[in-house]
Amino acid sequence: MCSLCIKCVILSSGKKRLEEGDTANMVLACASMLSSTLFVQKSVPLTSPSSRTAFGSPFLFSRENGSVVPLVAVCHAKKKISFMDQILDYIEGGPKLRKWYGAPDLLEKDGTATEEEEDDYPEDEIRDAVLVTDGDSEMGQMVILSLIVKKTRVKALVKDKKVALEAFGSYVESMAGDTSDNRFLKKALRGVRTIICPNEGFLSSVGSLQKVEHVILLSQLSVFSGKSGIQSMMKSNAKKLAEQDESVLKSSGIPYTIIRTGALQDTPGGKQGFTFDEGCASSGSISKEDAAFVCVAALDCVPQKGFIFEVANGDNQVSDWKECLATLMEKASQQLQ
Repeated sequence: MCSLCIKCVILSSGKKRLEEGDTANMVLACASMLSSTLFVQKSVPLTSPSSRTAFGSPFLFSRENGSVVPLVAVCHAKKKISFMDQILDYIEGGPKLRKWYGAPDLLEKDGTATEEEEDDYPEDEIRDAVLVTDGDSEMGQMVILSLIVKKTRVKALVKDKKVALEAFGSYVESMAGDTSDNRFLKKALRGVRTIICPNEGFLSSVGSLQKVEHVILLSQLSVFSGKSGIQSMMKSNAKKLAEQDESVLKSSGIPYTIIRTGALQDTPGGKQGFTFDEGCASSGSISKEDAAFVCVAALDCVPQKGFIFEVANGDNQVSDWKECLATLMEKASQQLQ
């Protein structure tokens, strides 16, 4: 039976389910004629709605007397999902049934899940994830590692999903796309409670951050403002982005924490104490690892409106970060009154 005939059978059948024997015959008849064969990842089981029995393997299967028998090994598909996969999607009820029976969506060659775009997300969705912007930058990766240690659900905006997958595996849900695209941004923010921005430039380039409950910004504005001469010229663009980020965040209406750190240093973290004195950010320095740790510690101290503090490495040892930040927040609130 040719692929055209199979299409005709499917189109004429409407929503009527094909018989299981016809399914096997159609799959086998079409397998030899397709230019790209079926690709089913080991980690992506397909589920039969009739038997609810999951199976996953890099083989094409047929049912004989209720048993599952491997027929032929298959190779990777081309960029687009093959016609064979479309047939199986029809037979198995499509992507929605996959979700209902707990099976993930098919993956294309680049590892991107093929899923139906949904513009309307449930109002009562659980928002327990932390989104890290610039997830493939040095500071972003350090923040992600601190979140993983904290056993936090992590989402990250990256430039290369494959590199991120190799670095963090399944611990991080990596996403690549244009953050100025509202549809992509909405997808990236799904399930996100808090955003951590380890570098400048993200907040000044995106639109609405609806339903986000807390934004943490690691700011180098004090450091950039303290530069002069050639260094000031070299950092002028970064300073401008940092100013825009802080301005956008202050006017967003979202509770925010701006952490103005001293100059970031490539030194081991956890070796020194801290100082939170006024002016320490412009004159002091801090380990990048310690700066990432402070960002993650700020998750547990959400302000009612906004909270800005300075930090650099110093002599003070902090044993309880939640209490430390709460004290700093109260002090900042009193100064505003």
